[in-house]
Amino acid sequence: MAFSHSELLFQRAQARIPGGVNSPVRAFGSVGGTPRMIVKANGAYLVDADGNQYLDYVGSWGPMLLGHNHAAIKEAVIHAVENGLSFGAATELEVTMAELLCSLVPSLDMVRMVNSGTEAVMSAIRLARGYTQKEKIIKFEGCYHGHCDSMLVKAGSGVMTAGVPDSAGVPKGCAEDTLTAVYQDLASVERLFAENEGKIAAVILEPVAANMGVVVPEASFLQKLRELCTKHQTVLIFDEVITGFRLSVGGAQAWFGVTPDLTCFGKIIGAGMPVGAYGGRRDIMEQIAPLGPVYQAGTLSGNPVAMAAGIAQLKILRDNPKIYEKINQLGGQLRAGLRAQIEQYQAPATVNGIGSLSCLFFAGEPVTDYQTAKTADTKRYAQFFHHMLDQEIYLAPSQFEAIFLSNAHTPTEIDYTLCCVKNFLEQQWK
Repeated sequence: MAFSHSELLFQRAQARIPGGVNSPVRAFGSVGGTPRMIVKANGAYLVDADGNQYLDYVGSWGPMLLGHNHAAIKEAVIHAVENGLSFGAATELEVTMAELLCSLVPSLDMVRMVNSGTEAVMSAIRLARGYTQKEKIIKFEGCYHGHCDSMLVKAGSGVMTAGVPDSAGVPKGCAEDTLTAVYQDLASVERLFAENEGKIAAVILEPVAANMGVVVPEASFLQKLRELCTKHQTVLIFDEVITGFRLSVGGAQAWFGVTPDLTCFGKIIGAGMPVGAYGGRRDIMEQIAPLGPVYQAGTLSGNPVAMAAGIAQLKILRDNPKIYEKINQLGGQLRAGLRAQIEQYQAPATVNGIGSLSCLFFAGEPVTDYQTAKTADTKRYAQFFHHMLDQEIYLAPSQFEAIFLSNAHTPTEIDYTLCCVKNFLEQQWK
């Protein structure tokens, strides 16, 4: 039997890389089969090592809001590379990026660049503890905040996919200082505040939970959290690694009109390059070294190539508000089509979404939190994933991830996708 190039590459990878991948969900563990080895991407499409082309709904897990390999971003990167790859010193580009971020996101007085969303969260939590002189953190079941020790407690994303509620190697003390509340359930948060009076440094959450599928907050939930944190002198941290600059230029906080104290960003501010940032109120941010006692550093923080890519993307988003109109309309088209088909075939499935983020859950009841998300039929999703892959549509290899749209997608491609979904539903529930 002849093996595809992707299969041969994956065999080689498994000999030298744990599981054959550098991030667990890429291994296709929850859907089965062999990961496609991608060699290039343009617009809304990926091409694998065997020359197969796929309509992409992953978008490097969100940052490719303008589509892959955008001409202006590529030009900015090439120009930056011509001047050098890394200096380990201050540059004008990082100043421009900081000014740009603060001008676009109203809650940002100051910002510090890092190298990933995980690093941004880790640093923001340390800063909140240093600022408040408190130790405990409240997070929410199913919200994923990267792989730092204190956040791998009832996390979403790949941790949820693998059925691993925690991670080996996380010290017991880290878990003890992380308290877990129920997303959407304000009473669960109030209870934790009451049981740990004067000890809560921060509440952190994804304002739209996009790592247990997509779960949109109820209208008043975020505002009531804001009020609760203010009352208890606790730092409210929005993890906008996914929603930042995707829902709007100002992120989820602008969309919902709720102002956090600190915000974490990820790869979207680098147009997919390895980058992150955290920022917020000046009095909090001035606690970071060299101004204050909270230490955080990084040789590659503010890397000039990543800054150039990010500045190019953010300026395009700032100057072209119709991009958001388009991608949000595409998201509405996709969700409306999916709901109509679910109703037509009486399929045990439900659709969640907001703006350009969507998720099709194979669950027979509404998905509103971690517990209801876990009722989804992951075996059915695996069948669906491979059906769509056979139709040259690349979805996330996990039930608990979002469908990401970009400005490079078109209504015609949404229609084709809905046609492929209809074929699957028809086969399953005639």
